[in-house]
Amino acid sequence: MPNQIPVVDYLELGDRPHLRAHACTVCEALYFDRRNACAKCFGTEFTAKPLANEGHLRAFTFVHRVKKPYASAVVALDGGGVVKANLLGVDAPEKIAPRMPVVLETFVAGTDDDGTEAIAFGYRPRGEN
Repeated sequence: MPNQIPVVDYLELGDRPHLRAHACTVCEALYFDRRNACAKCFGTEFTAKPLANEGHLRAFTFVHRVKKPYASAVVALDGGGVVKANLLGVDAPEKIAPRMPVVLETFVAGTDDDGTEAIAFGYRPRGEN
């Protein structure tokens, strides 16, 4: 297997890729970026929390200002957490339904001269391959 690195710090690679958030130990608010204090309760301690790979669409927009249009979405994850990502395998707005169930999928976004792959993520409608 080639050397792989995630394109964002909160994407954990391995046998079962998943997102990881920083959870406030006081109020359990979730953040993807490192924080000195919680924006909700001002707590200063955080723990790592793995997030679910499944969720549903909270909102989306279809972007047409590029050669190949794509869907950008806000996904509410099962068990908590909200993330913005692209919908994979969706080529028309008519194929998107409110609260459509989705699942995390990783893919190679690019490869450098040394063969290291940059791994990105998006969400695919649940049940599609």
